[in-house]
Amino acid sequence: MSVILGLNFGHPDSSACLLVDGRLTMAVAEERLGRRIKHDPAFPSLAIRAVLDDAGVRPSDVDIVAVPRDGRANMAAKVRYVLTHPATGFAAAREHFRRERTAATTLHARLAAACDVDSTTLRFRLVPVEHHLAHVASAYYCSPFDGQTAGFSYDGSGDFASLMAARCEGTRITILDRVLLPDSLGFFYTAICQLMGFDRFGEEYKVMGLAAYGEDAYAAEMEQLVALPSDGWFRLARGFFGMHQGGAADACDAAGRIVMERLFTDRLAALLGPKRARDTETTDRERNLARSCQVRFEAAFMHCARRLHRLVPSSQIAYAGGCALNGVANARLLRDTPFTEPYLQSASSDEGCSLGAALWAWHNVAGGRERFLMSHAYWGPMHSEAAMAEAARSAGTPWRTLDPGQVVPVVARLLRAGLVVGWYQGRSEWGPRALGNRSILADPTRPEMKDIINAKIKRREMFRPFAPTVLRSAVSTYFEQDVFSPFMMHVVKIRPEWRERLPAVTHVDGTGRLQSIERETNPLYHDLIEAFAKLSGVAILLNTSFNENEPIVDTPQQALACFLRTGLDVLCIGREILVKPECAPALEEAISRAGEPLQPTG
Repeated sequence: MSVILGLNFGHPDSSACLLVDGRLTMAVAEERLGRRIKHDPAFPSLAIRAVLDDAGVRPSDVDIVAVPRDGRANMAAKVRYVLTHPATGFAAAREHFRRERTAATTLHARLAAACDVDSTTLRFRLVPVEHHLAHVASAYYCSPFDGQTAGFSYDGSGDFASLMAARCEGTRITILDRVLLPDSLGFFYTAICQLMGFDRFGEEYKVMGLAAYGEDAYAAEMEQLVALPSDGWFRLARGFFGMHQGGAADACDAAGRIVMERLFTDRLAALLGPKRARDTETTDRERNLARSCQVRFEAAFMHCARRLHRLVPSSQIAYAGGCALNGVANARLLRDTPFTEPYLQSASSDEGCSLGAALWAWHNVAGGRERFLMSHAYWGPMHSEAAMAEAARSAGTPWRTLDPGQVVPVVARLLRAGLVVGWYQGRSEWGPRALGNRSILADPTRPEMKDIINAKIKRREMFRPFAPTVLRSAVSTYFEQDVFSPFMMHVVKIRPEWRERLPAVTHVDGTGRLQSIERETNPLYHDLIEAFAKLSGVAILLNTSFNENEPIVDTPQQALACFLRTGLDVLCIGREILVKPECAPALEEAISRAGEPLQPTG
């Protein structure tokens, strides 16, 4: 038996996963289990224990620990940077070597402490994998592709690179090219976000949503900042972006938030205007900056994709990295490039690097030939029916235990009645997005629903949209692109005739961040959407993550706490269903009618 533990740590989005004979058994980010801090960079002690316990594997059984960081990668470029930037480069170099030394010398001890065992019993081999190679591996080795496939990764930085292009075939990944720092599309996008006042780690998605409200008023400035040469990938204008000042990648402030270095310089502020104070209102200037930034980012991605296709002339592309979470760009790839068969796995950001490193080690160190196909995202923890029942009993609010056949019709009727439902089922999702097991669900046909959820439950900016989950067979009915997007990775235009009928999931620009679902991957959620369609005539549900400005809930008690402190009306946790007191009559009526045929309602 081959046992490979993949870890991402010393960097935001720490995580752990386990492969047994090349098959993924479980994967989870530390933020779900530990301090409940978004993008938690802490050593994934709880995640390690969780994945080992889930598989019944002892720490001494682990053959390989794979990590998505290789201090030897791109060394010449690192040395050149230090020599040409002596004021900041030496501090960055010191931090780099501190991290590498800490990882190499303390991993045995930290792993032993996480599992409460003697470090001398551990016999694993440490396998470092270059950061972007781990990203490419996380996509390609999870994909259904076997023939020639383009591999691609892009983000802020990792091992001093921001982009990797590769040719993938069989079990082999051949690196074709890299973009090295200081050129980085991720740093470009984040720098603009910081200037706009979205200066906390991971807030780029907010700017993507805000972009729909703006105009491309800064096109000339963005073209000045990001050049797209005919003989290269892209190049950032020098002097506008700051990076690698020597700060610790895993540093947090007193509130537990990631400490980010400033990625824009005074020269960028002079070009685009001063930084917006975080707690002030966004203006047309921020909306237009968001739009112009998004437009230039998309242009750069299209330019890179076409260049990649010339290197790997295939219809298939497997890609990952933090930038791969930009769903607007992902949908445009399918419209504007020769790539028609994409694959993005559900954890495309850095938490997925633990899986990429583990899969690379399986195929290239352990000699594994069997491929693993990730067709769903439900690889996280699962809690027992007893734990769910205990949470329900402790709530102090009306609750009932449903028969298995009652869950779908009861919840469908409550959704159609206009109630907002916390939906907690099975294993949690692997990755940053709720995909039908840790979700907040609502009726997408109600105009008021978006504002209700933003104000009473999510407590977030009103310009941020909600996602539609649609049956795969119905995608072309509602959307202009017939995209299979099981991991909610594409922002697609909703057909004009449906936009007014789907106001809660239609963004201001007529788009929706699509999740298309097959019954084989999540039968219960699929059946719920089918049942709702019989009542409403619409095979779509509004889906947003089950949380309130925190990591997505993991345990039944976390789900219960979120339900009780927010404006959620209903919590369906396994077969237990709880409601706020004012919703008790609706629950009783739905239960009494559970055996009736589902008929359209007004």
